[in-house]
Amino acid sequence: MGNEVSRARVLTVSSFLTNFAVQTYGMITTPNMKDIAEANHFAFSPNPWFIAAFFSGQVVLQLAWIRKLFERDPPGGYQATGAGNAEVQAKESERGWQVALSYAPVYALGNFCIAGWLFFWLREDFTASQVLVTINTFAQLLAVAALPPLTPSSSSLLRLTHLVAKTFAGIGVLDLIDNGGVAARYRAPPSNLVQAATYAFFPLAAAATKPLFGSILLYDVVAVAVGQMGVSGAGAWPTRLGWTALATAGVVGVKAVPTFREYLGR
Repeated sequence: MGNEVSRARVLTVSSFLTNFAVQTYGMITTPNMKDIAEANHFAFSPNPWFIAAFFSGQVVLQLAWIRKLFERDPPGGYQATGAGNAEVQAKESERGWQVALSYAPVYALGNFCIAGWLFFWLREDFTASQVLVTINTFAQLLAVAALPPLTPSSSSLLRLTHLVAKTFAGIGVLDLIDNGGVAARYRAPPSNLVQAATYAFFPLAAAATKPLFGSILLYDVVAVAVGQMGVSGAGAWPTRLGWTALATAGVVGVKAVPTFREYLGR
C-alpha cells in the first residue's frame, strides 16, 4: 500500500495547488471569471457569489482531507481477531484508507479538469470548457456512487472522503448546467419541456440520494434561482425555481430525519 499512499499524496497535493493557483489567477486577472460570467448570463447561470462561497468552503474541506492523508500511514499487516472495539476501529481505519486511495485519482482528475475549464472560460471557449466540466461531473458522480455507506463506526477519513467527493460532485452538477447553458447561448426562460425537466430533476435527485448530496443539489438550485432574478425576459422562471428549491428542501429535510435520529440515539 506504500506506493499507493505516496501516489495519492502527490496527486492530491499537486492537483489542489494547480487548481487553487488557477482559480486565484482567474479572480485577479482582467477580465476575471466573474466578468465573463456576467457578460454571458444565460438560463442556468447562478449568482456568481454562490460559486465563490462554495469554493471557499471546498478549499477548507479538501485541505482537511489532504491533511488526513499525511497524518499517519495506513494500517498494514495482519490484524488480530478478538480485540473487540480496537479490532473494529482497525478495520474501519483500513477501509477508510482504501476508499480514500481509490478516490484520490478521481479527485486529482477533477482539479485538473476545473483548472482547464477556467483556462477556456476566460478565453470564452465555452465548448472546450463544457467538455472538461462534463468529464469532471460524471467522474465525480461515478465516484460518489461507488462510495461504501457510512456507519456509526466509520473512520474520520472515510467521512471526509464522503464530504469531499459529494461536494465535488454536487457543485459539478451546477457547473455542468451553467456552462451548458452558456455554450448553447440558451436564454431565459427555457422551453416548457426544459423547465418541467428542471423542476422534476432536483427534488427527484434529492429523493434518490443521501441528505448530504441532496443538500448540495438544493444549494445548486437556489444559486440558479437567485442568479435568474431580475433577468430581462425571464418571466416566472426564477420564481418557479424558488418553488423547486422549496420542494427540494422538503425532500432533503424528510430524508435527513432518520439520520438525525440515528446520531441523537448514539
